[in-house]
Amino acid sequence: MTKAHQKRVVVTGMGAITPLGNTLAEYWDGLMAGRNGIDTISLFDASRHDCRIAGEVRGFDPTLYMDRKDAKRMDRFAQFGVAASKQALADAQLTIDESNATDVGIIIGTGVGGLRVMEDQQEIYLSKGPDRCSPFMIPMMIANMAAGLTAIHTGAKGPNSCSVTACAAGSNAIGDAFRLVQHGYAKAMICGGTEAAITPLSVAGFAAARALSTRNDDPHHASRPFDKNRDGFVLGEGAGILILEELEFALARGARIYAEMVGYGLTCDAYHMTAPSPGGEGAARAIEGCLKDGGIAPDQVSYINAHGTSTPANDSTETAAIKRALGEENARRVPISSTKSMTGHLLGGSGGIEAIATVMAVAHDRIPPTINLEQPDPACDLDYVPHHSRACPVVVALSNSFGFGGHNVTLAFRKFVPGL
Repeated sequence: MTKAHQKRVVVTGMGAITPLGNTLAEYWDGLMAGRNGIDTISLFDASRHDCRIAGEVRGFDPTLYMDRKDAKRMDRFAQFGVAASKQALADAQLTIDESNATDVGIIIGTGVGGLRVMEDQQEIYLSKGPDRCSPFMIPMMIANMAAGLTAIHTGAKGPNSCSVTACAAGSNAIGDAFRLVQHGYAKAMICGGTEAAITPLSVAGFAAARALSTRNDDPHHASRPFDKNRDGFVLGEGAGILILEELEFALARGARIYAEMVGYGLTCDAYHMTAPSPGGEGAARAIEGCLKDGGIAPDQVSYINAHGTSTPANDSTETAAIKRALGEENARRVPISSTKSMTGHLLGGSGGIEAIATVMAVAHDRIPPTINLEQPDPACDLDYVPHHSRACPVVVALSNSFGFGGHNVTLAFRKFVPGL
């Protein structure tokens, strides 16, 4: 399909369950205030673990979005996905009924799916035997259930899928949904990412790989992207869901439009299981591909929401990738921030909440900060909007997500101009 025949795609609703709050407004207000969402782990006894801190979702009540019986048959990651999806539909004022159900689809990504259920059932298997395992174990743990259960709870009967590309999963879900609307396979898509992997085994595994911060005595300052003294990422959890609609479908129903989605780039490093390719070569190609897809010149980029994990390898490599893709002069001009400094790293859920932060920056002309950036790494020498949010025009914004396995994704959003 030629560009001239592709549908225009707009963002009309968003929902967020995050360590900063369990609504879109709470999340955005937390970002703007530079509030920390990281603290000592309370979801399990982490006293034996090297890492004892995380960005937990607190005060979440699944029964606000589903009945108690349904909630008990869902892993936490699926509860988050259904809840954020219902929030997003309400925000978009999009009602799914018999007239449009087959036109509305769902793609919700996740990195690991129902890990807590799998761990709990393994304990039951070992202590009580195989006949005591739950008949709901498999449907609770498989990664596609956030998307499948969201369809059951909303009635959306259009294209339905699940991306499982590690920390790029949420962004892949949004990008793939964008393509479906752009090419006419759906008129609206519920899309984003969800994760609930703050579990004993998950924390132990990431710590064994030396990926996590061990700043246990100072959790509020543990996630410090681009800082010289960063020592690893902080695990987070939650969900971020966007409603993407074909422009004419949105206009016909009088929808409010936050921004237009205009570009999607995805590549693979084909280099290493966990380490990024030298110089950010793969990440740079994703950024370049996104710019090309959206017809965006490097000097038009107003803001970049960085992957910014607070790991030694990612932050310097992403800095190099941005310079490589935009050119040195443009890279030094554009404001960049990592909202993971406040939420921690939601793995497959990160692309969802970070796309929301990017869209809100476009809609409100305000850029979230990178908190805890006290001593910049000399290899990270760009404008990372330290400490405080910034008011400035945001016309075109990018959101980067990179995952284990070498997955690289960049999304582009533009300020919507009626009649353009």
